[in-house]
Amino acid sequence: MEQTFPRIEKLKSKQLIGQVFSKGKSVKKFPVLLLYYPLPTHYTTHKVAVSVPKRNFKKAVDRNRIKRLIREAYRTQKQIVYTPNHKKFAILFLYLGKEHKPYSKIQQAVNTLLHEIN
Repeated sequence: MEQTFPRIEKLKSKQLIGQVFSKGKSVKKFPVLLLYYPLPTHYTTHKVAVSVPKRNFKKAVDRNRIKRLIREAYRTQKQIVYTPNHKKFAILFLYLGKEHKPYSKIQQAVNTLLHEIN
């Protein structure tokens, strides 16, 4: 499996994001919260989005840095979610921390969360 994060895997649909928030389930491992919702069968891949609240990080530079770290942690470990049964999910990562955490903490949290939804 390739370790890329192509455009087709990005969650962009407002309708689908709304379903993830309203009907989805959540799993938390500080500093990351993972919301997920099963996708219909016609989707070929998982759809993933990352969000960092402006309330906790005022500067866009800080928010973008954290989003990059979470996307990288997902990209390197996404083979965990791709199982033989291939149930597809809309996945939304939310950063809950109020300060920067090192990449190792974020990677460990994402790894734990991906194992829990699988």
